[in-house]
Amino acid sequence: MKKIVTLCLLLVSGFIIAQAPEEKAVEKNPLAMKYAETITIEDMRDDLTILASDALEGRETGKRGQKMAAAYIKSHFEELELEGPVKTGNGYYQDVPLVTSKAGNTYLKIGRKKLINLKEFWYSGNPIDSEEITTEVVFVGDGTAQNFKNIDVKGKSILAINSDRGERGKIIRAAIGQGVEKIFIVRAENQSQHEDFMKRYSRYFTRGKMTIDKVEEDTSVGAFYISPDTAGELMNKPFEKLTQAITDFNNGNKKALKKIKTKKAIYKTNFIKEKLISENVLGFLEGSDLKDEILVLTSHYDHIGIINGEINNGADDDGSGTVAIMDIAEAFVQAKKEGNGPRRSILFMAVTAEEKGLLGSEYYADNPIFPLENTVADLNIDMIGRIDDRELESENYVSLVGADKLSSELHEISERMNSTYTNLFLDYTYNDENHPERIYYRSDHWNFAKNGIPVIFYTTGSHPDYHKPTDTVDKIEFELMTERTKLVFYTAWEVANRDGRLIVDKKMDPNATR
Repeated sequence: MKKIVTLCLLLVSGFIIAQAPEEKAVEKNPLAMKYAETITIEDMRDDLTILASDALEGRETGKRGQKMAAAYIKSHFEELELEGPVKTGNGYYQDVPLVTSKAGNTYLKIGRKKLINLKEFWYSGNPIDSEEITTEVVFVGDGTAQNFKNIDVKGKSILAINSDRGERGKIIRAAIGQGVEKIFIVRAENQSQHEDFMKRYSRYFTRGKMTIDKVEEDTSVGAFYISPDTAGELMNKPFEKLTQAITDFNNGNKKALKKIKTKKAIYKTNFIKEKLISENVLGFLEGSDLKDEILVLTSHYDHIGIINGEINNGADDDGSGTVAIMDIAEAFVQAKKEGNGPRRSILFMAVTAEEKGLLGSEYYADNPIFPLENTVADLNIDMIGRIDDRELESENYVSLVGADKLSSELHEISERMNSTYTNLFLDYTYNDENHPERIYYRSDHWNFAKNGIPVIFYTTGSHPDYHKPTDTVDKIEFELMTERTKLVFYTAWEVANRDGRLIVDKKMDPNATR
């Protein structure tokens, strides 16, 4: 339920008393309010009309439109006279080396049958080429932790049957920890469901995968997503026998899985690769007495480009967050010009390749321009321009993710800034790490959070135009978007100017992963 905040206006003092956790009176900061008013609907509409125009061709990572968008954001930072903090190139671009890999001659051999990638199955894993390899496959049921007990899987491959996305992620993590070679996963509950999925998403898989171009030991475990029929052929058992073994095991028959004898399969992985460079766009505003501490504000400016001849403009995803960062930067610059600059430094970063797997923010986290230990928080904005199709108590809302995960102080500040200034309905539906959509792991804040840096992710959730050509500027709720942006600004103002650095009083789960 919506948290009820009791507001009592004291006409004489001009103060607002908010029912905050510490039950103290909160005085509005007139300076913060002054510069928040520089964030306007008109500026946001103007910038978004350009970033989400057909001319930018959907801003796909590495393509012409993405380069044009990067140049537009860079020129905005230059016009504001923000510093370009990167020591190479033009100072505003952090080059992100990437490699695209498309499926090549990847296949499976089960007995005399040869199965082709993206036809009968699909393979997901780092783009590492191999010759034909024979592997022993062990059945681990639905792949839950107890299924791995007393089963020797080291150096072998495993077969798991599990339709739950979150559980499949746990299987992969468990497999890495136990030295598994490859994973065979059945995600569909029946053969037709698998075939329908392959038809629906084959175009997506055919487009290939993008990763950061780096030389390192491959510690991942690739996964073959196979059909129920293929699983039966692999283990030489009807698929129904495999699912019955899972049921028997879960009902207490601890030998049920071991009765499914190990089998052998042959696989080969092959990829067609192409290297490219994309850009994170950075603008830096130096603070005053606490300038060595850095507050980071992020949004991703890439989108999914042109598909089947149609431009996906990405007005909400994430043109909305990008122009919010641009306007917040302008507000802070104006404050500094008038002698009211932030005490802590602020890094405004428009991130690339989020749509390809959070790659731009991952690269920054691995190659930070400013030490991560000096980074006090990341406020990340991704899709704040629409109203989604959930039934919430108010359309005047924003969904928050992550604020309470590492710093209870950051959560308290966020709540207080809202009750003091914007009075939006704060929705925490997606704040659960185990939410089916796994939103906590699906935008650029994650690459800061996993490094122990407090984060807030601002979003309004999905909508029918998500990742479609119909995600256009005319659908944006600019008045709501402006208020949501002001909440980010007020929170940033407080974090950047408070006396003490945010206390990190909660630990990151060491096993947490996307």
